[in-house]
Amino acid sequence: MALFLFLFLATTLGISQGSDQDTVTHKIHLLRPQSGAAGNHVPGLSCLSWRLGVETNNVVGWITVPEECKEYVGHYMLGHQYRKDSRVVANQALLYAQSLSLARDCKDVWVFDIDETALSNLPYYAQHGFGVEPYNPTLFNKWVMEGKAPALPETLNLYKKLLSLGTKVVFLTGRPEYQRSVTANNLRKAGYQTWEKLILKGSSYSGKSAVVYKSSERKKLAMSGYKIIGNMGDQWSDLLGTDVGNRTFKMPDPMYYIS
Repeated sequence: MALFLFLFLATTLGISQGSDQDTVTHKIHLLRPQSGAAGNHVPGLSCLSWRLGVETNNVVGWITVPEECKEYVGHYMLGHQYRKDSRVVANQALLYAQSLSLARDCKDVWVFDIDETALSNLPYYAQHGFGVEPYNPTLFNKWVMEGKAPALPETLNLYKKLLSLGTKVVFLTGRPEYQRSVTANNLRKAGYQTWEKLILKGSSYSGKSAVVYKSSERKKLAMSGYKIIGNMGDQWSDLLGTDVGNRTFKMPDPMYYIS
């Protein structure tokens, strides 16, 4: 079963070769179709509007995915649309990066979040209701410590092209400092071989919001002489606050909300 789960997710996330139009069997989770024919009513279709509200930061402060949207979110994450949405963001980021003339001091950096940006925790969330279940830090941290999260292919492709352009990469994650070793190893295993800095959340930020933490760490980068030319994350808290960079890019994620 574990081998089947890995192979299925590898195909879904594009780790193995295959057409983007390949049919996804959804055997990992019993999902019913969310589209009808001949104008038939499809229950729960308003979940698309809920996802739009989440991605535009109009639906805020939510704790779990609505129960009636579990199958919709599952179909979205395991289907083609999530990957297509991710590709649009990554392509726009690349077009922007290619338009820049980098400074000769080699201080231009691109900030990446890790979870649901550089790495995907879909193998975990597929077994925990795609965000319908309340967040369980014990179970999630156990998954993180396994160091098996695959890369989100669109982000990995962007990462490689940024390096080829001469842009340095900084990973800024909400993962706690004690997960540094497993996170670094997971990143390398997933294809992210080098970076300028890997910043994890220290104990001094305990009880602080993600906006406060990430703003503070970005300010430290700026005070060290770095220029943030791009900033990418799956949460609005990755992109709001201070010292956000010249441009920000929001990756799709309707599974959870971090303030």
